[in-house]
Amino acid sequence: MKDKTNILLIYTGGTIGMIKDYKTGALKAFNFKELIANIPELNQLDCKLKGISFEEPIDSSNMNPEHWATIATMIEDNYEQYDGFVVLHGSDTMSYSASALSFMLENLAKPVIFTGSQLPIGDLRTDAKENLITSIQIAALQENGRPVVQEVGLYFEYKLYRANRTTKINAEHFEAFASLNHPPLVESGVYLNVHYANLLKRPTHNKPLQVHKVMDDNIAVLKLFPGLNRSVLKSILGIPGLKALVLETYGAGNAPMYEWFLQELKNAVSGGLLIINVTQCSGGGVAMGHYETSEKLKEMQLVNGKDITTEAAITKAMYLLGHKIYGEHFKKNFETSLRGEMH
Repeated sequence: MKDKTNILLIYTGGTIGMIKDYKTGALKAFNFKELIANIPELNQLDCKLKGISFEEPIDSSNMNPEHWATIATMIEDNYEQYDGFVVLHGSDTMSYSASALSFMLENLAKPVIFTGSQLPIGDLRTDAKENLITSIQIAALQENGRPVVQEVGLYFEYKLYRANRTTKINAEHFEAFASLNHPPLVESGVYLNVHYANLLKRPTHNKPLQVHKVMDDNIAVLKLFPGLNRSVLKSILGIPGLKALVLETYGAGNAPMYEWFLQELKNAVSGGLLIINVTQCSGGGVAMGHYETSEKLKEMQLVNGKDITTEAAITKAMYLLGHKIYGEHFKKNFETSLRGEMH
């Protein structure tokens, strides 16, 4: 008989780890024993649980690449001892963090499931219990002695998504996340329904986990809008030390055809700035050259973001720049799907 699977909970901060003090009404941060006490159902799970936490849990609005490196290190240090990992994280920046970790953890062969909640765990109508219990169950899923999920996922409100395909779409509903360009990996109903065809295909050769912790944050995001003027564009393109710009264009990658606009972009590209063309639409992707209004961008050799999310585009760029990949090599690597983040 196989030993129980070992699952490590990593608490970074956020609503899910907040326990209400019923005497004062105040919220206080995660304590693993209290968490187990608040969710006695965890004792019914067929796995061993251990919890570790950031020394100082943070609101996810304060999340940054150094914190991502801390999460990656926690996974690296415990990788051999555990079968799966569940990262408890505030929902506001969860898609960014989860996308970042997907790039930082190369050759990942175990589940790393991000989850959180819209209401604290002690609240009467909390979504925290279901999100946490099911995330642990998914992290513990095994088949023929191997984990079923071997990638970074994000679980929220009955669905497990590929992490680097998600975006937060609602600040109030329990269904806070969407993955409009990739179907769910697992859906939770009466049974856990695993969509095997949607999971990342695993190579048969087992390469050791490689953890990359250097992320270059010399990146900006510019969302196009009617009325964007030349001085604003010029000031953003001219930011000292800027290496990459994620340009959120219209529709299928379209942009204004004003001469000044194209000239400013051309000058920036000539100066070595890497400009990544992503759509500002929630779903769909960039098809550069499909319309006349994107043909010029294609001629300029802008990086084609295809159907990548802005969150994944930012973190992928940080990851590649952290490896000192620039120019043509950057374009080629970015336009290649590294962790299932684009078609």
